[in-house]
Amino acid sequence: MHEEITSAHRIRWQTPVIIVACAVTVIAFLHFSERVESYIAAYSISFLIVLTVVAVLVWFVRSPGFTRRTRRRVTLSFLAIIVFSAAAVKLTTRREGVINGIGFPRLVWRWSSRADADLPVIAASHQPVDLTTTTAHDFPEFLGPGRHNAVDGVPISHDWSKPPKLLWHRRVGLGWSSFAVVGDFAVTQEQRGESELVVCYDIVTGEPRWSHAHDHTRFVDSQGGDGPRATPTIVGGRVYVMGATGILDCLDGATGNLIWSVNVILNPDRNFGWGKSCSPLIVDDLVIVTGGKGGPSVLAYHTADGSPVWSFGTESCGYASPILATLAGTPQTVTINAGSVTSHDPADGRQLWRFTWPGSMPKNIQPIPLDGERLLLSAGYGLGTLVLIVQSDNGTLSVSPIWTSRHLKPKLTNDVISGNYVYGLDDPGVLTSLDLSTGQRMWRDGAYGFGQLLRVGDVILVECESGEVALIDPRPDALHELGRFTALQSRTWSGPALSGHRLLVRNDREAACYELP
Repeated sequence: MHEEITSAHRIRWQTPVIIVACAVTVIAFLHFSERVESYIAAYSISFLIVLTVVAVLVWFVRSPGFTRRTRRRVTLSFLAIIVFSAAAVKLTTRREGVINGIGFPRLVWRWSSRADADLPVIAASHQPVDLTTTTAHDFPEFLGPGRHNAVDGVPISHDWSKPPKLLWHRRVGLGWSSFAVVGDFAVTQEQRGESELVVCYDIVTGEPRWSHAHDHTRFVDSQGGDGPRATPTIVGGRVYVMGATGILDCLDGATGNLIWSVNVILNPDRNFGWGKSCSPLIVDDLVIVTGGKGGPSVLAYHTADGSPVWSFGTESCGYASPILATLAGTPQTVTINAGSVTSHDPADGRQLWRFTWPGSMPKNIQPIPLDGERLLLSAGYGLGTLVLIVQSDNGTLSVSPIWTSRHLKPKLTNDVISGNYVYGLDDPGVLTSLDLSTGQRMWRDGAYGFGQLLRVGDVILVECESGEVALIDPRPDALHELGRFTALQSRTWSGPALSGHRLLVRNDREAACYELP
């Protein structure tokens, strides 16, 4: 005892204090720095914590201030705790997706059933639904009419002191598809067991009206979660939808019966790590989609029977969906690829222009036409935001950047435009405003996670990653949040859909409909 007390007085605590202080300093820098991507910062911090613990342990083992017996006992006890804990986690838990967009694994008890295991089979309805009668409030495709991520003509109250009214709430299958809405019916994709489904719901009641299933089709992703990713497109009473494995279906919107089906990825090895997420684009009598690894980059099929019309490119595509835009007076489809942005003549697939946009990580964000000649592009993983200008010289189109900015790096969130400003969730989910003329950052504030945005008239709805929905008054001077309410209870990446004042939200476990004031 006397030896231990005497030794303890000779302990030099400066070394572990310096080690911990340096670690805390670096962790603070990684956590608060805008220059470091969230996933890099998160994993670096985790590694640094482990390294700090190991360094302190090494100091303890080598410190002459403790007796040999004390060092041995503490070291063995520490190692035993580590081994026991690791074995316990390994034996009692399994990974089920991630906690949030940063990518930390979500662990559940190994003996618990899958989230979609006990979902009931959807019974067929004998009463057809009407997806042919359109209204001014339809939200018929990904990001709404024209894929502009904006809805006009629906006034939303700025006063949310009384939260929006819940109309219905229900469980749904896995997946990150959003809703496409025509009339009183909303269509989405979900995974139930081994079947990938397209489901039509009654907006008034929340009850399913029909479903179409591809049996023995389950896309598995340990990080993003299982199930389909793309949002259906409703045109002319038909539903066009892309499954996570590359199955492109055309369904009768009245009954869900299959009209035709093709697989744009014939070899499963050419699918992407996070699955196909392309929402089909309808241009006249063509349905335009992206391909797989190594191309074709973009393909077109006849809407009537699914027969191929044209395909272009050998470059792997990105995770965004094609859009239709008129730039420099020329109607064209714009597609985000793995290392470029390309424009094509919708009629024959001929390339009109190409902009090299390198980057090894996924590009998920939709391009946004700003006017008759400018195009906004955004991406996460350090790339940022830029504006291109498309010009015509005797019918030949050329493209060049006007400005670039690393102040807005959205990883999963599509941007919105309000006035002369773009608003987006800069990694790791901080709402940010840039001036569209110069790229200058106006402000960066708030914490919303990797959620989604939708402009509704003069306000912006932010569907937070946590499942909350916030109401933002977009101003260039500062963040003005007017209110928020809890719409869903778990991680939410799917975008909202709006039909009049009815807001539809979902994630990979639940869906709900609210009436906005």
